[in-house]
Amino acid sequence: MAGGSAELELFRRRWREELAGGGKRRRREEAEPGGGEPREAGEPKEPGEPGYLVLARGLLDGGEAPARCRSSPPPGRPVEEAAGDAGGDGDDLLGQLIRDLNEINEVPFFDVQLPYELALKIFQYLGKAELGRCAQVSRTWKILAEDEVLWYRLCQQEGYLLDTSISDHSCWKLALKDCRAKEHTLRTNWKNRIGAVSQLQYELGKVLCDVHSSDGVVIAGYTSGEVRLWDTRTWDYTAPILEPMHGPGDAGPQPHVSFVRINSSLAVAAYEDGTVSVWSLMTGREPIHRYQHNQRIQALALGSEGATVATASGFEVKVESPDDKGFWQTTGTFEIQKLVNFLNLVPDVLGSPVAVAAAEDIVYVLKGEDPGKILHSVYGQPVTCLDVSAHEAAFGVKGFGWLLNEPNQVFIFYNNFTPS
Repeated sequence: MAGGSAELELFRRRWREELAGGGKRRRREEAEPGGGEPREAGEPKEPGEPGYLVLARGLLDGGEAPARCRSSPPPGRPVEEAAGDAGGDGDDLLGQLIRDLNEINEVPFFDVQLPYELALKIFQYLGKAELGRCAQVSRTWKILAEDEVLWYRLCQQEGYLLDTSISDHSCWKLALKDCRAKEHTLRTNWKNRIGAVSQLQYELGKVLCDVHSSDGVVIAGYTSGEVRLWDTRTWDYTAPILEPMHGPGDAGPQPHVSFVRINSSLAVAAYEDGTVSVWSLMTGREPIHRYQHNQRIQALALGSEGATVATASGFEVKVESPDDKGFWQTTGTFEIQKLVNFLNLVPDVLGSPVAVAAAEDIVYVLKGEDPGKILHSVYGQPVTCLDVSAHEAAFGVKGFGWLLNEPNQVFIFYNNFTPS
């Protein structure tokens, strides 16, 4: 804004010089003999000459502005002051000229100077509200502001329709509007408790111990030892019971279910007596694998894809997965110093499975045959939650009064979990 004010001041100063020089030339021409009949101030030299040129010529000739170019006095201004200005105040006439020039020069610069692709590149930095305002400037700006590339990018940036290409919708502006309307309706309904509630029925008197879901399929474990599946995509579907594999001497009541996990191909349940059963969702109710811990299981993890199971019992963490022929085997057994509270398997790892375990105030990375690598350890600050991705491990740490200004912290470690 400072640069624009300086340019405007320079423009006004040059016009004042032109006014002064024009008046002197006019007086010299009138004083010379045979100077010709003087032209009336403000008279256009050519038919159809614009008003701002008439005003400019009148000013340069040192005369008054034409009557049609003079601005009327504002309502609150005294008549005497307005009349005095109309008598030849050069500053007011010059200001009127500058305002006229500003009006005729307010042409959208994208219309006349920039290529469409370059203008589109600039418009990509605008949001929805700014694009809406730009669409009201001119027809060219409206075409630019409603380009499908811009609204496709906005839709992707807000997390909608991520798995689609730009050719999947004919109007991405409308697609974004629909997505935002659906999200708003969902949030409103959730906040106001509006919607349908579906309840998965089971026998009375059975206590739910753990529940997990994947792709619309829900697995639940109960104190009776039963493990059931529900397919929420077909509510008339009868929940099957996943039968545990009974060994010799297993007669009598079944142990309580401690944990259940499910992915797109497997279902896993861990029982209080240290038993772990694995079922295939493709083959039926009978388990395809079973193994045993000597103590109660404290944590259970199932890979998001594939067939890898990890369990923690006591100070031992065991990882099981099938080989190339489909035979299950123990791919890793790790002894750690403390009891495990949280256990996760790292997804998308080539080769041997990799697990991350949180045991009180220590976080371990468990790879292959290597001993547990300590990822984080601060004495007296227990880990309260844990999650992992292909290259990151995030966990929360609880602090106490001696840790000033940071009572609770969240750590994110970036790591290459792929075994070397």
